[in-house]
Amino acid sequence: MSQLEEVEGVVLSVRKHRERDYLVKLFTGQYGKLMFFVRGTKNPNFKLKSAIQPFTRATYIADIRSEGLSFIRDSKNVQPYSSIQTDIFKNAYSTYICQLADAAMDDRKVDVNLFHQLISGLEAIETDRDPEIIMAIFEIRFLAYFGVMPELRGCVRCGLTEGPFDYSSKFHGLLCPQHFHEDERRFHASPRAIHFIRLFSVVTFDKINTISLKKETKEDIRRVIDQLYDEMVGLNLKSKRFINNMHQWENMLKREDD
Repeated sequence: MSQLEEVEGVVLSVRKHRERDYLVKLFTGQYGKLMFFVRGTKNPNFKLKSAIQPFTRATYIADIRSEGLSFIRDSKNVQPYSSIQTDIFKNAYSTYICQLADAAMDDRKVDVNLFHQLISGLEAIETDRDPEIIMAIFEIRFLAYFGVMPELRGCVRCGLTEGPFDYSSKFHGLLCPQHFHEDERRFHASPRAIHFIRLFSVVTFDKINTISLKKETKEDIRRVIDQLYDEMVGLNLKSKRFINNMHQWENMLKREDD
């Protein structure tokens, strides 16, 4: 049984299906993550072309099926994130964030809060907020969706919530200096990196323009998050490898400009 209705959504991915059709994955506010079949995209008068591009937000008039594929019939209020679509660096971070969302969420699981966070994150990247910070925020928050969110509120041994901390895989959370001796294999991470990772777990996207990080701090944060994902999630997304390689290109381009 199906019903035709308006759904707010953002395009997570687009995949060609045979010669003339596409499979479009949307994250919607009303139905969560859904796969849609879009027919006849080779037609020169195809009216949905702009609405099904990656990194596009719109209201979709859709035939929602309770099982299998749903169908997009029309769209309105189409809002492409044009800068993300055309800037290789913004595109790379946004692709990874959307792929993380896809991997972390089950189909048809409604999560209005995450839907609005994803919109806010993409809009922040579109308007030139630091994409590395936005990526890190999503990586930390998606740990909960993967079922492995560590204790970041304070020390897991005594409950202390202020001061320097380090991360312990043994205790699946933070340790304060009084308990460092309980895990000799703790991360030995930069206290500043841990501070910002704790902040990223709770900060709202309208506050990120107040966060400015040095390159060294970003690298420290990246090492900790990568280690968390390697140990607890085990994802090996192509988009993440692309970002890692992209940093090397960025450094080369900066040297050439100098």
